[in-house]
Parts: sequence; structure tokens; C-alpha cells
Amino acid sequence: MDQRFTDDNPRGLYFLIDLVNALQDGTGATPAGIEAVVEAHGGPPLLLTETTAAEMREAAAAIAGILDLDDEDGAAEAINVLLDQYPARPRLERVPERRWSLRASAPHDAQPARRLLSTAALALALWLSERGYCAWGRCAAPGCGRYFIDTGRRTPQRYCSTRCGTRVRVAAHRDRSR
Repeated sequence: MDQRFTDDNPRGLYFLIDLVNALQDGTGATPAGIEAVVEAHGGPPLLLTETTAAEMREAAAAIAGILDLDDEDGAAEAINVLLDQYPARPRLERVPERRWSLRASAPHDAQPARRLLSTAALALALWLSERGYCAWGRCAAPGCGRYFIDTGRRTPQRYCSTRCGTRVRVAAHRDRSR
């Protein structure tokens, strides 16, 4: 099992980040690609049409807009707009092999994009209120631009992965050595 699902980090945010990144890099742009990301995170099986996939892409773009914010007040305002438009009805749910989790519950007949935005609003609101700052961002490595969730305790995270951080440090070292 992926370590991200067994620690104390917010699982809903990993799903959001993976979905936004998959849509951004093109691997998840199709209905099957979106369904695969949802399934990889233990979500309910989806059978998306091209129309519902387009709605999911629009929803992911709205989430990316919030992830691009690094101002707490602006992020809080954007999240509150989502909460107003897509109210999250939080429920405690136990997922097999995991602890109890607070999740957004949407009506059973709600479209997948509506469920996504409701989940995103709740997850981002909880993370911002818990951290007190925008603990997310885009990778600072040249040519990357993938989103990440900052789960660190000390210095703010700048890169989406150790690989990107190492690549930037090695390039800087090479430049200094010349």
C-alpha cells in the first residue's frame, strides 16, 4: 500500500493533487484516465462520458486555481466560494485498512464533478485551517510545474519530489563549479 495512505497526511488532498497533475500532463484527460485516478485512490467506480469527463476537467481547473494561490486570505475566499457553491456534508467514514476519515458526502445522484468540488472544498478548507497557510504549491523545478501538498514541518516545500529538488541542486552545483 502506498505510504501516503497509511500516515497522518490528508488523503483527499493526495487524490486532488494526483487528479490535477494527471489532467495537466495529459495522462488523465480521457474518461478512462480520470476513472483510473479515482480508482487508484479507492474512489467509487465511475463510468464517465466525454461530457462528464469535460466537467471533471473544468472542476480540476478550478481546484488548480486555488492551488496556485499562496495568499491565505485569497485562498480562504476561493475555498469559501467553493463551499458556498458545492456544500460539503462531512461524514466520518472508515475505509478498509485505514483509520476513520472525515469525508465530504454528496447526494448519490450528484454528478462526479460536483462530488469532486465538494470534496476539494472540504479538504482544502481543513488543510488551510490546520496549517494556517497555503501548504500546497507548484514545483519550482524548471520545466516541471506539477502540484504538491506540503506535509513538512519545517521549511516550506518547493519541489514536488526529491527527484526535482535533487535535479535543481545538482544543476546549481554544476553552475557554481564552472
